[in-house]
Amino acid sequence: MAPESASRQRIVKSTAVLLVDCPDAKGIVAAISTFLYSHGANILHADQHQDNEAGLFFMRVEFDLADFALDAENFAREFQPIAHRFRMRWRFQDTGKLARVAIFVSRYQHCLVDLLHRHQIGELRCDIATIISNHQDAQALAEFYKVPFHHVSVEGGRKQEAEGAQIDWLERSAVDLVVLARYMQILSPAFVARYPLRIINVHHSFLPAFSGAKPYHAAFERGVKLIGATSHYVTDELDAGPIIEQDVARISHRDQVEQLIEKGRDLEKAVLSRAVRWHLEHRILFYGTKTVVFD
Repeated sequence: MAPESASRQRIVKSTAVLLVDCPDAKGIVAAISTFLYSHGANILHADQHQDNEAGLFFMRVEFDLADFALDAENFAREFQPIAHRFRMRWRFQDTGKLARVAIFVSRYQHCLVDLLHRHQIGELRCDIATIISNHQDAQALAEFYKVPFHHVSVEGGRKQEAEGAQIDWLERSAVDLVVLARYMQILSPAFVARYPLRIINVHHSFLPAFSGAKPYHAAFERGVKLIGATSHYVTDELDAGPIIEQDVARISHRDQVEQLIEKGRDLEKAVLSRAVRWHLEHRILFYGTKTVVFD
């Protein structure tokens, strides 16, 4: 490799992320920072948030593992007294362990193309394990990016059978995260329960407005001046999971449904890619119906 090319390669440090949420109290930041320092951690980034109305505290700390003395198992044992004292929910994530991602898609491919391109240029640090579709339209694209493609037809009355085949493929592929890139099928509660808060969807509307199958048509009929897109975690309730990211675009009386759809596609792929990236970088904490997304 030429020196110039080598200098452009991304240098990825060996780091870990600690995510914490608990009732707000004095001394939480001091306890966490002292614990990390005492075991050789060099804190690279730290961010926190208080929900004063709910009385909750949230924190994300990323630290260098070069001189850190604890592995994941020992971290859990040593950190437990602090977690118990402050009644914490917490997660320790080694950023060097890349998540394995499955992308579900139907016929619209703009979100899929965007995710595959961002992954190829290094913006999404993960392994894309498979692309699963109820149509064969995306097979050529999967082959171009050298991602295994799996076609599962979802025909009337055979949805349970189709989901069984999908789940079998996900388990054999050891998938950690499922991304619905304009996958135009409703997942069953049994499917969602297998991947709690590990399924990210993009909805072509600024939720909670215009949920359902044809939000651009509904927005056009209502005469709105803004359209939007929303990325959210999938729950049993349709289009009602915790929201991760949203964006909007201004429209006018001159725009017809076709223009709304065209402008909306840019929003859809942007909010979905941001949500996926933030999930992969362990930047999201959730509580109730809300999320905290750290910068």
